[in-house]
Amino acid sequence: AATFRMTHLAASSLLFRTSRPPMLIDSIRHFAAFSGNNVSTRSTRSTSSRNLNLMPRKKQRLVHPRGRCFSTSSSSATSDESDSVNSNSKSSSRRAGAAVELLPTYLSDARAVQRYHPTEAPDGALQLCVAENQMLEDLLVPALSSFTSAPTSFAADMIYYQPTHGRPSARMAMARYLERTLGGLPEELKKNEKSLDPEGLVMGAGCNAVLENLCICLADAGDAVLIPTPYYAAFEFDLVARAALSIVPVDTMKHHPEVEDNGTALPKEVYFPNRSSLDAAYEAAEAKGSPPKILLLSHPNNPLGICYPASVMQECIDWCRERQVHLVSDEIYAGSVYRHANDDEEPTFTSALALGAAEGDSDADGLGLGNYVHFVYAFSKDFALSGLRVGVAYSENPDIRLPLQKLNDLCQISSTTQQLVETMLTAPCSEQPFWTDHFLAENQSRILERCRLLQATLDDCGVPYLSATAGLFVWMDMRQFLPASGTKEERERTLYLELLKGHGLLVTPGLSMRHEHPGFFRCVFTPVNDEEFDLGLQRIRNFVASKKE
Repeated sequence: AATFRMTHLAASSLLFRTSRPPMLIDSIRHFAAFSGNNVSTRSTRSTSSRNLNLMPRKKQRLVHPRGRCFSTSSSSATSDESDSVNSNSKSSSRRAGAAVELLPTYLSDARAVQRYHPTEAPDGALQLCVAENQMLEDLLVPALSSFTSAPTSFAADMIYYQPTHGRPSARMAMARYLERTLGGLPEELKKNEKSLDPEGLVMGAGCNAVLENLCICLADAGDAVLIPTPYYAAFEFDLVARAALSIVPVDTMKHHPEVEDNGTALPKEVYFPNRSSLDAAYEAAEAKGSPPKILLLSHPNNPLGICYPASVMQECIDWCRERQVHLVSDEIYAGSVYRHANDDEEPTFTSALALGAAEGDSDADGLGLGNYVHFVYAFSKDFALSGLRVGVAYSENPDIRLPLQKLNDLCQISSTTQQLVETMLTAPCSEQPFWTDHFLAENQSRILERCRLLQATLDDCGVPYLSATAGLFVWMDMRQFLPASGTKEERERTLYLELLKGHGLLVTPGLSMRHEHPGFFRCVFTPVNDEEFDLGLQRIRNFVASKKE
């Protein structure tokens, strides 16, 4: 938190960056004003106080989801923790060690185990826990090579400082791409010529970077972020390590009494947040002294591999607007929806932007989302470009626009990368109007085929699962293989280690993603080649056969 107070101070000095000496003097005065004790501040429910009030506040003790305590003073770990965080090191800070403590424990297992190699380690573990797509090199490498060699791939102005939230042409290309990919806008908005406002877009170095900055602008240190369970484990690092927010899980299962757990596959409906579960989480956050400020939804959902129905998303949006809680929709898998209609022929995926716009202010700029609906996205999943580091946040909240842009000064994308992105998003294609449309269609076809093969294997083995419609993974229910005794953590870890060490299957344990019951695992089916994938399916069969002997 202290780091970001200084970040905000530094960012404020850039508000009037210019080469003219009078404005430079004004910038220095502006910085000095924020350094004094007589700073006037504004309080609003639609933004965090640290957007404007940059001075240290009363020292607080914060508890992140793993139970460790932090302070909003300059030392992140409190004195009673000093022995447990970097206790023997004088060459690093306590908060350096505390940040590492936020990482999921299964990552240590992943680093320690020998990885599979066809000749050097044929019995090594197959990496099925990292959500990365390695099936697309044949499409990506030639296309990106062509885009980077285009005559317009380097303009003279690219050697200078760029707008902190991205080059205007790159943001415009991103806005038009998102409108195509997110399923389009309601017809009424099209008639009124409503569209994404490129000035509301901030392009930064990956989804976690723009998400962290967005949440810093929406909530103060110690405020609560509500997240339905199970959720992407790294959210705990992304939102706690520097933003110092408090994650409060939204447990949904007991709030669906109409759904019974008969020991077979849990129906997807038990994972849908509703008013009852949101109210319970809100009250739990308040009870522990963490004002609820944000509801973070992963949609399509990681780790479940499903999309929330439009009715569920609308209920969440309505609840947030009534409670004046910010809804942040992480739609990083929006282009990886490969089953486009559900059983009743309704669209599988509807973006929060489309739903929020439909009920928003028709007279406002942009989509009319208002102050409480926000969005993040990146190219890491849909385009398998995790190494490119391109993420985007979108908000129509005027109170956070400038702070969000200035915080992005710490994680800007290089001008050359932005130019590559712009070329890629606007490139034509003989099969479809845009290359991106053709690429995503082919990608979705390949993901669907892998998913079908994995689900067919699970069916043959009698392993229940959620029928996936999006993303790169399947949520497996392996409760039947849990040992009979021990705590739920001990029972799941025993099964996890048996899969890992006994059968070379490195998957993500559900409790690390705050699932309410042990025995569930996320299996990513895209981070391996075809040979390794086939081997993984055989190892699953071998594991189940060994348990049924």
